[in-house]
Amino acid sequence: MLKGPRCETAKCPMEKQWRSNPPGMHAWRRGKSSGYSVRLREKQKVKRYYGILERGFRLYFRRAERSKENTGTALLRLLECRLDNVVRKAGLAPSRKAARAMISHGHIYVNGRKVDRPGFSVSQGDRITVKNSDKSRKLAKSHLELAGSLQPQSWLQVDADKMEATVVALPSRDDVQIPVEEQLIVEMCSR
Repeated sequence: MLKGPRCETAKCPMEKQWRSNPPGMHAWRRGKSSGYSVRLREKQKVKRYYGILERGFRLYFRRAERSKENTGTALLRLLECRLDNVVRKAGLAPSRKAARAMISHGHIYVNGRKVDRPGFSVSQGDRITVKNSDKSRKLAKSHLELAGSLQPQSWLQVDADKMEATVVALPSRDDVQIPVEEQLIVEMCSR
């Protein structure tokens, strides 16, 4: 109703097909992605998901390369066994950033010893507990209530009353929840 009489014709500026492009003389066009860009996107997806930088990612990749199993699966297993990821999956923190903060502030213990490095690698049989102080327990309890509907992983055993988690088994490829093709990452990093 508020449109002018020009909108009754084919020259209506509101209905032209070129409006789907951004303004400017040279509209941005999407081309076909190169093989390099596809591999780079997969690598960046994993780096952002786990919150690590390039140097740390390279170190994890070298460790995965030296293992006897498939390099892509070993890489995802190493990343999945990071302490900040385990704390998040156990429900002791609502996000990986919050888990990193809890770990670096000294709220998390592994096998009774304080660990303040988020990149600490847990192994099978490790017990992750919350520090025995009111502040730490209150923080973890609020996080556990938020994550009450979160289904714990099959490789973790969580005891919400004691606020502890036990690594029952090492994670498998099926436990990794992000849709990623690890073979593309291996091809990218082994060049």
